[in-house]
Amino acid sequence: MMLPPEGWVVVGFICFWGLVAYLGLHRMVIAGIDGRQARIKAELDEATRLREEAQALLAEFERKGLAAESTAEAIIASAKTEAERIAAEAKSRMEDFVARRTKMAEAKIAQAEAQALAEVRSAAADAAVAAAEKILSTAAKGKTAEDLLMRGIEDVKQKFN
Repeated sequence: MMLPPEGWVVVGFICFWGLVAYLGLHRMVIAGIDGRQARIKAELDEATRLREEAQALLAEFERKGLAAESTAEAIIASAKTEAERIAAEAKSRMEDFVARRTKMAEAKIAQAEAQALAEVRSAAADAAVAAAEKILSTAAKGKTAEDLLMRGIEDVKQKFN
């Protein structure tokens, strides 16, 4: 009896599955699929864990960034306050310096005026004494002239000094 070709296909198919069942190949295939499933699950769990760590690190860095930003703002505000204080102090010192210099200049001017006035008085007294001496020496003679001259010189000196 000769089987049709489809019959041989069925017989071959059944023999193939019988051989697979006899050798336990189905257990090896299932074990391989289970092993691959376990590796994929482990990789997914690892990826999830890494993602959570990355999110935690991101949140931590964001907190640190905000803290650094607030610290920087505080430093800038402190620096501005310090700069304003230094500027005010420098302005105050400059005003004091200008006031002292102005007072010194005014004192020097007053001293120069007083000295010039004294020099003018002294020159006027000297000129008056010289003129009086000339006039009296030509107008008066003898002991009377000398007495008048001495009195006049003393009077002029007292009035101008």
